[in-house]
Amino acid sequence: MAAVMLQGTGSDVGKSMLVAGLCRLLANRGLSVLPFKPQNMSNNAAVTADGGEIGRAQALQALACRAPLSVDMNPVLLKPQSDRTAQVVVHGKVQGTLGAEYYRSRKGELLEAVMASYYRLRSMADIVVVEGAGSPAEINLRAGDIANMGFARAANVPVVLVGDIDRGGVIASIVGTKAVIEPEDAAMIQGFLINKFRGDVALFDDGYAAIAERTGWEGLGVIPWIAAAATLPAEDAVTLQTPGASGDGLMEIAVPMLSRVANFDDFDPLANEPGVRLTMVPPGTPIPATASLIIIPGTKATIADLKFLRAQGWDIDIAAHVRRGGRVLGICGGYQMLGRTVADPAGVEGAPETVAGLGLLPVDTVMQAGKTLREVEGASIADNAPFRGYEIHAGITTGNARPLLRMADGRDEGAVSSDGRVAGCYIHGLFNLAAQRRGWLDGASNGVDQDAAVDAALDELAAALEQHIAVDRLLAIARQGA
Repeated sequence: MAAVMLQGTGSDVGKSMLVAGLCRLLANRGLSVLPFKPQNMSNNAAVTADGGEIGRAQALQALACRAPLSVDMNPVLLKPQSDRTAQVVVHGKVQGTLGAEYYRSRKGELLEAVMASYYRLRSMADIVVVEGAGSPAEINLRAGDIANMGFARAANVPVVLVGDIDRGGVIASIVGTKAVIEPEDAAMIQGFLINKFRGDVALFDDGYAAIAERTGWEGLGVIPWIAAAATLPAEDAVTLQTPGASGDGLMEIAVPMLSRVANFDDFDPLANEPGVRLTMVPPGTPIPATASLIIIPGTKATIADLKFLRAQGWDIDIAAHVRRGGRVLGICGGYQMLGRTVADPAGVEGAPETVAGLGLLPVDTVMQAGKTLREVEGASIADNAPFRGYEIHAGITTGNARPLLRMADGRDEGAVSSDGRVAGCYIHGLFNLAAQRRGWLDGASNGVDQDAAVDAALDELAAALEQHIAVDRLLAIARQGA
C-alpha cells in the first residue's frame, strides 16, 4: 500500500488535473489506483451508484483510475449557497447548512469521517493519490484543518507541493510556503512540481535549483502546458471568471453566468463542437442578440439566482430572444426558473418564500429538503436521440406541459412549450452523447461522445506526465506513506 498527496501553493494551480493525470499514468502502469480528496468546496457534483454525491473532480479522477465512483473518494463536500453559508455533504448525504464559524468549530468531528474513508480506500488499492484543497500556506485556516496538512499528518501521507509558473511568482510561492508553515508541516513535504510551463524549460534551471536550495525539497519535474487538459472538465467556477467565447462556429450558444452556477461542465461538449461558438455571458453584460440558443444553467440557489438573473436584465434579454424566434433551454435550476413559480415553503435555500418564474413554461416548482440523486438514461421524445446523465436537485416540478425526455424506466422528464422553442429538464450531462447534441445543433456534430473525448485526453495527459515527472521517485515517496 502507498499514498501521496498533492497540495498547491494556491487554488487553481492544476492539482485536480495532475491528480487525474497521475491516476491514469499509474493505472496504465498496471497499478490499482484510487483518488481521494478529504474536503472539497464546489457546486460541481457527481452522483455515485449508491445515490450519494461527490465533487466532479473526484469523479474525473475515478474515471482516470478506471474505478467506480464512491462517496469515500470525497467524504466532505461543501456546496456554497451564499457568501456566508454552505451545504455540508458527508459521505454523500446532506448533513445541513452551516455558516463559516459553525463549520470551523465542527472540523474536528469531520476528520473522523475523512479518516474512515481514507482507510477504506487504502485497503482497496496499491496506491491512493490524494488532492489537497486551496493551500497549506493559508495558516489562518490551519487550526482544525482536514483538507491539507491536518489530514497529511493524521494519515502520515507524504506531500508533493505544486506551483503554477504560468501565473508568475512560482519561486516565491513555493519558498514562501516553506517560510510560513509550521516546521512539522514542512517536514511532510518531500518534493515539488512546477506546473504549466511555457517555452524553453532550460530557462528555468536556475530557478528550479534555487527552490530546492532554499526549501530542501526535491524537484520532481517541470510540467509543460498540456493542451489535452483543456478537454477535461474544470473543477471550480474560478475558471469562468475570465469570460468569453470558445470556438468560432456559425451557431452561437449563450450561457448566462449565474452567481451560484453548478455543474457548468454540462457545456464542455458544446465548447468542443467545431460548429459552435459558446459564449459564457458575465454579469453586467447583455445576452448577445446573435445567439441561436440560450441555456440557463444549473445553480445551487435557484431563487437567489433567479433574482440575480433579473438584476442583470437577462430576463428582458431572454424574453426578447424568444420573441425573435430563438430557443431557450433550462437545465436543473435553470429549468425551475423557466416556470411560473418557484416556491420554497420549508426554507431549503434560505428564507421561506415564493417567487415568480420567467413564465416561459407552464410548470411550477416546490423546493423540498430531500434531494434527488440518481444516474439516468433515456431518449428525447421528439427524435428518440439517446442521452445518459444524472439528476441532482432539491425540487419537484409539475405542470401540464408536454415532456421533453423519456427515461429508460418509462418516466417522462422535463417540459417543452407549445411552440417547441422553450424547454427544460433536470438532466445534467444531457449533451455528452453526440446523438443527443445533433438535435440541439441543427444536425451538426463532431460525432464524438464526451466520455470518449475525456478518456483520450486522460491518456494524453498521462503520457505527458510520464515524460516530465520523476515517476519512479514519486512512487518511492508514496511508499513512505504505506
